[in-house]
Amino acid sequence: MVLIMAPDGDTAAGIGRTLVEERLAACVNVVPGVRSLYRWKGSVRDDAEILLLVKTRSDRMTALAARVRELHPYDLPEVLALPAVGGSEEYLEWVRSESSP
Repeated sequence: MVLIMAPDGDTAAGIGRTLVEERLAACVNVVPGVRSLYRWKGSVRDDAEILLLVKTRSDRMTALAARVRELHPYDLPEVLALPAVGGSEEYLEWVRSESSP
């Protein structure tokens, strides 16, 4: 599972669609309505953002992160991978299959 934040719905959908089309991800959920509070360049920011929940294989992370950097408008896009510690074996196999090069 990879978390990516985007500034708006069009950017989020574009990144998500590209990751799926290029088989860097099996599935991307676009979750609107996220409010992000963070420190950036010396000041605290409070921004509306869109969360992407990306399902992929761990061996695709390097390519996925590089592609997100190419597509993303932020200077430093969030690309944060979290391990899947369990789940439906059928679903996990689908993720492995659909995110294979």
